[in-house]
Amino acid sequence: MSDKHYDALPKAHTTYANIVKSLLPIGNGGKVSRDQLPQSTYYVDDLHIDQENLDDYRKICGFADDGKVPATYFSVLSQTLQMNMMVKEPFPFAMLGLVHVDNSVTQYRPIGERETVAMSVTFDNLRDHAQGQQFDFVTIVKSEDEVIWEGTSTYLSRSKKPSSKDKKSAPRPVMVKPEVNEEGVHSIFEVPEDIGRRYAFVSGDFNLIHLHPLSARAFGFPKAIAHGMWSKAKCLALMGDLPDAYTIDVSFKLPIFLPAEVELIAEPVAQLTNVDDTCEFGLYSSKNNKPHLAGVVTLKSDSK
Repeated sequence: MSDKHYDALPKAHTTYANIVKSLLPIGNGGKVSRDQLPQSTYYVDDLHIDQENLDDYRKICGFADDGKVPATYFSVLSQTLQMNMMVKEPFPFAMLGLVHVDNSVTQYRPIGERETVAMSVTFDNLRDHAQGQQFDFVTIVKSEDEVIWEGTSTYLSRSKKPSSKDKKSAPRPVMVKPEVNEEGVHSIFEVPEDIGRRYAFVSGDFNLIHLHPLSARAFGFPKAIAHGMWSKAKCLALMGDLPDAYTIDVSFKLPIFLPAEVELIAEPVAQLTNVDDTCEFGLYSSKNNKPHLAGVVTLKSDSK
């Protein structure tokens, strides 16, 4: 185990051979312990934004072409480092089939699409869950020595039994669909059957649960499901002008089985006037009101 430095983000296709291996039983005779995560950190020391990929990301999520990097975009870019960490380090879980359950990102200032930044990703916070085990990827983005963005992505590795009885995640509270607020955002939109495949080519996240019903069934899903980070980004793109410095916390609830029709209900972003002010939003099935996503935007100071 060692830290690794890259001159640029590694290409997703260069890791595919090892990703396929993650479908197989854990190597080393099953000796990789599920009680510990690798202690490595992966870095991209000079990260230049790929303008074509950013344009494609804006289009598929609905963001404006305003010269700024959407707050969710660095979570997408960090996934190629995450994939490399999972296949190159003694990672205790099968990569394909992992479920993204929570995501938090904090932007401390607007970030220009032409800026050169540094990115680092590390594992953190392994804990048991009623359905298996959870862990975090923590991503930090810096401009010189200034932290300008940070994010935490929480994943669930599902298994019949967690490895111990300690530190189980608490059950999530039931989420009730709120009444529509005339001052907020209310939007009903279609999620097409191919959104998982299309988003995979933009994000590099080719997890089989998103691509096709047949591959999704291999991991216990009756149909392919939408990427959580696509649904989060789509909500933010519909919510209007966000402040310069803010945190967006999201919990992914019930999966969006493709195709689907969903309903966004959000409090007005305009109510964010003081540090730590919040506005809540949620994404629901338009047919049965069941929740897909619960989120909150919190106004932050423009310094770390």
